[in-house]
Amino acid sequence: MALVTTAEVCDANPQLIVSGELRALEPVFQIYGRRQVFSGPVVTLKVFEDNVLIREFLEEKGNGRVLVVDGGGSKRCAILGGNPVVQAQNNGWAGIVVNGCVRDVDEINGCDIGVRALASHPMKAYKKRVGEKHVPITIAGTRIMDGEWLYADTDGILVSRTELSV
Repeated sequence: MALVTTAEVCDANPQLIVSGELRALEPVFQIYGRRQVFSGPVVTLKVFEDNVLIREFLEEKGNGRVLVVDGGGSKRCAILGGNPVVQAQNNGWAGIVVNGCVRDVDEINGCDIGVRALASHPMKAYKKRVGEKHVPITIAGTRIMDGEWLYADTDGILVSRTELSV
């Protein structure tokens, strides 16, 4: 999706929007990381105030994928911090979208990776290793499935059932 904005994708694909194949997430996310534009196949994860499974995913090779985490919208602690984001950058993840909070914002903003989250919070998450991998999740008013495609830029975030060629 080089040099094509999410707005242009929406304008060029009204039929995909009507059919539900192309969906926009509600504009609730803050932008972190140096990569403001990113896209890739989605990997889903559902957790609540626990970051062990997030760390495990980001230790794997990303191969240009985007980790989308439903953190239940919690603003009581951060489920993503600087160390895992550095690891994600080094392992080739394109981006991370978190329905929850991050911390170590200065460190994250120094990384060449795209990160979206609801807010920042100084408290760390629990370490219980509780959650569900590769499950359908609903964040920002949008249902997202493992294997779909995510496109993010400064205008917003789109999810498509298939990779878009524009």
